Amino acid sequence: MPLHLVKLCVGADAIEDLERWRDTCAPNGQLMPHTTRMTPKRSKELLDSGSLYWVIKRVIQARQRIVELEDFVDSEGIKRCHIWLDPEIIPTAPAPKRPFQGWRYLKPEHAPADLTQQTGGEELPADLRRKLIDLGAW
Repeated sequence: MPLHLVKLCVGADAIEDLERWRDTCAPNGQLMPHTTRMTPKRSKELLDSGSLYWVIKRVIQARQRIVELEDFVDSEGIKRCHIWLDPEIIPTAPAPKRPFQGWRYLKPEHAPADLTQQTGGEELPADLRRKLIDLGAW
């Protein structure tokens, strides 16, 4: 059974900011690296179709499929982990999330549905979707 991660998307105000970051660090559809300090211990479950769910402005708004986990030592000799992500960013149903540090595991039954699995959400313009989320109306 897959397991997911949830992480704050620091510095992003909208999914479009995450897409710009992806386009900068993983051009041409390459895998996107996200570096963390700690390596998830439950890697086998994460690699079984798990995703990284992004919290933007205190709301889970998107996810990316986790492709690989890679431990490495950075230039300062500190152990780190690359979480390699599929470049496709999938918008999800908004799910409020309280602030936290680092990443947290997310069980599949607690993960928000993809917008494409719901009626009415996938065709909303991004700016209208963002306003509805900000108002708490969605």
